Amino acid sequence: MTRSESIEMYLETIYILEASHGHAHIADIAKNLGVTKPSVSKTMDQLKQQDLINQEVYGPVTLTEKGKIVSKQIYRKHCLITQFLEKSLTLSPDEADENACRMEHSITDAMMKAIESYLEK
Repeated sequence: MTRSESIEMYLETIYILEASHGHAHIADIAKNLGVTKPSVSKTMDQLKQQDLINQEVYGPVTLTEKGKIVSKQIYRKHCLITQFLEKSLTLSPDEADENACRMEHSITDAMMKAIESYLEK
């Protein structure tokens, strides 16, 4: 199953919010992603259908076990790319983070392995 960049951004945002607050709310997801609450609600329906999140009507959002695995992989990729850009290109943390956010959705597995090897040195 391939996931769109948008879906990955939602999962990563939910992962971060859940890690810091124990759950995510539609309003917080919308604010973090710069989208409307109806857009978030529509996407939450898609994520529920894929068994990636749990959400009762008007309730907080939490990741399922499957959702945790997927979102953790996305977040890990983001963090590794950020570290790589900071270390190898000496980008500022903000610049590295912004670029990592763009790159994480299209980078190949081979490139990720190369980044991991580089960072282990």
